[in-house]
Amino acid sequence: MGGFFGVTSKEDCMVDVFFGVDYHSHLGTRRGGIAAYDEKIGMQREIHNIENSPFRTKFENIFNEMWGKAAIACISDSDPQPLLIRSHLGTFAIGTIGIIKNADELIDRYMNVNSGHFDAMTGGKVNTIELVAALISQKKDFTEGIRYVQEMVEGTVSILILTEKGSLIAARDKMGRIPVQIGKGEHGYCVSFESFAYKKLGYADYKELGPGEIVEITPDGVTQLAEPGEEMKICSFLWSYYGYPTSCYEGKNVETMRQLNGEIMAQNEREAGTLPDLDYVCGIPDSGTPHALGYAKEAGVEFARPFIKYTPTWPRSFTPSSQLERNKVAKMKQIPVHELIEGKKLLFVDDSIVRGTQLNETVEFLYENGAKEVHMRSACPPLMYSCKYLNFSSSRSEMELLARRIIQELEGDEGHRHIEEYSDSNTERGKLLRKTIADKFGFASLEFQSLEGVTKAIGLEPCKLCTYCWNGKE
Repeated sequence: MGGFFGVTSKEDCMVDVFFGVDYHSHLGTRRGGIAAYDEKIGMQREIHNIENSPFRTKFENIFNEMWGKAAIACISDSDPQPLLIRSHLGTFAIGTIGIIKNADELIDRYMNVNSGHFDAMTGGKVNTIELVAALISQKKDFTEGIRYVQEMVEGTVSILILTEKGSLIAARDKMGRIPVQIGKGEHGYCVSFESFAYKKLGYADYKELGPGEIVEITPDGVTQLAEPGEEMKICSFLWSYYGYPTSCYEGKNVETMRQLNGEIMAQNEREAGTLPDLDYVCGIPDSGTPHALGYAKEAGVEFARPFIKYTPTWPRSFTPSSQLERNKVAKMKQIPVHELIEGKKLLFVDDSIVRGTQLNETVEFLYENGAKEVHMRSACPPLMYSCKYLNFSSSRSEMELLARRIIQELEGDEGHRHIEEYSDSNTERGKLLRKTIADKFGFASLEFQSLEGVTKAIGLEPCKLCTYCWNGKE
C-alpha cells in the first residue's frame, strides 16, 4: 500500500511533516521520502530505504538538512518517492498511493507518441510515480493533467503534489477507493491518508475529498479545482485490516467497526446454533484483536491473550522476501502464555484468511502448548479474487488464495463456476469448503463473516463499498 502526508503553512512545517508521515508507517515498509520547498533554497528531496529500519530512524537528522513552509512526505511499499520533476508546469514534487495495472501500456504509448524516455530502475522497470508525472505534464495545467491520469489509469492512483509556489495539489483516486483527508491548523493546512495523523499534531478535520476530487491548498485556504464524482467504491479492507484503528474513513471509525463486526459474527452463530463451547475468545494480533473483543462480548465468553507477539526486534511478518522466512519470523514472534492455553478450548478471530500459509504454524504452536480445541473465525468472507485495484496484497493469481485452492481440490475447474455458493455458509458447497479447510489445518471449527455482516459493520451503503476480492463484482 503506502501513505502520504503534506503541509502548507505560514511557519516552518518540517516537524509536522516528519511526524505526520511517520504515523503512516503501518502502510509501507520499503521506502520513505520527504520533499520540501523553501523560498531561498527551492525544492529539496531525500529518500531512504526503510526495509530494516523505521522511517523516523532514517530521517532523524532531517531538521538539520531540510527547511520549508511547504512539504510532502511518503511511505511506500513500492517505488521510491516523492520525485522532483521539472516540466512546462514548473518544478514540482509528486507522490502517489495506489497501483497502476496498465503501466507498461501507458509507458509504451507515451514513448511512441512523445518520442520520450524514462529513467530506468534495476531490471528496466520504470518508477510509476515518474509515469504519473509524465502523463500530467502532457496537459496544459495540473487539473487537466490529473484528470487525464484518472481517465487513463487502470487501477487506483491518489496524488499529492508540492508546487514551486509552496502550494499543495491533492487528488483522490477516481473511484475513491482510498481516502484523502484535509486538516486545518493554526498556521495552515495538511493533507493525509490517515486522519489521526494530523489530529495528533493539532489539526482539526476540514474536509474529506470525494472520489476524483482535486483541490489546491495554500496556508490561506482550500480551492476546489475539480468536483468529485458521484460514484464511490471505497475499499472495505480499510476497516477489516489495513486501516489504523484510530482512523475514520467516510465518518466510520476503524476500531468501532471491528468490534461491531465481531459482535455480528457471534450473533449470527448464536442464531444458527453453531456457537461452540469455549473457555476463551482470542484475537490474532494485532488487527484480529478488536474483532475478537466484539465476538467475546456478544458470545458471553471471556477474552484472553494466550500468546503475545514479541515486536521490539522482530520485523513485521510480511517483510521478508521468502514465504519460508516470513513463516519462521511469524513463529518466532509468538510467545505462549501456557496458563491460558493448556487444556483450554480456544476460539481465535483473525482479520482475514488469505493464503493460509501461517495457519499451520499457528495451530501447531497452540496444540504443542497444550490447547484442547482450536476454533478459527475470519472477520471477513472467503477471499475469492485477487485485488486489481490496490497493492495491499501481493497475490498474483486467484490460485494463491486458500479458498480458491480448496475449491480446485474439491471440484477442479467446475468448482470455480460456483464461487457464490462456496462463499455462503448455508449452502452444501459452503459447508464443505469450511469443513475441508478446518480438517486441513486442524481446526475444531471454521467460519467466515458474511458479506452482509461486514457491510453492516462498516455502516455505509453497499453501493459505496468495493467488495471485489470477496464477490468479484466491480
